[in-house]
Amino acid sequence: MDGVTLFNNLLTKRGLNPNSLAAAIKRPTAQSGFYRFRKGIIKQPRKDASIELAAKRLGVNVLAFYDEELAEREWARVEGKKSNPSSVVSALVDDEIRIPQFNTGGKMGHGLVLRDQPGVIREWAVNSEWLRHNVHRITSPSNLAIVTGFGDSMKPLFNSGDPLLVDLGRHRADVDGIYFFRVGDEGFIKRLQRIPTAKGMVLRAKSENPHYDPFDITQDMDFEVFGWVVKAWCGEDF
Repeated sequence: MDGVTLFNNLLTKRGLNPNSLAAAIKRPTAQSGFYRFRKGIIKQPRKDASIELAAKRLGVNVLAFYDEELAEREWARVEGKKSNPSSVVSALVDDEIRIPQFNTGGKMGHGLVLRDQPGVIREWAVNSEWLRHNVHRITSPSNLAIVTGFGDSMKPLFNSGDPLLVDLGRHRADVDGIYFFRVGDEGFIKRLQRIPTAKGMVLRAKSENPHYDPFDITQDMDFEVFGWVVKAWCGEDF
């Protein structure tokens, strides 16, 4: 089940339409977006406060509108049906927040090259209390995604294969920090630092590992910020 089907099923079940849903969440300007989503004109809704409020009003996890497997499980829960016992998580609860893997293929026509990628972490399921205590200064929980650390350029901050939590709502490196970005078709996770020069502000990409040289991102580069790394877990063997 895709997000459009789930949205339509929920509207029917709750006796709502795009207009009444927008009114119920006190966001009248969201009506147009809800209508376009319902009609399948857009395949996924914009990730903002309106869709989060709509999901809460409809009684589902907002991430179900972006993930077909999660949409199936959420609809089964709403209908009171049993979930697939082979599922990683047997059922969803109201306080559960699912954080999906970042879809590298969805950003570029030929996918994104992640050098030395050691496999991926598919999904996390956490509750709001864990998120509140462990993750701060994010644009929205629905903007969170998991990126698996790759390569050794950021040691000892994290190792290859470590989970990184990325806020996909931050698309500009307007403050110094660690970002997930691409140059051309190659992905990087580096510390981006804004450095003033005689010719203006320069964005410099720096590694934690001193064996890797920094490099500057110039205006002629095909550069895109995917998100801001808000949390990194460094795994150690014992």
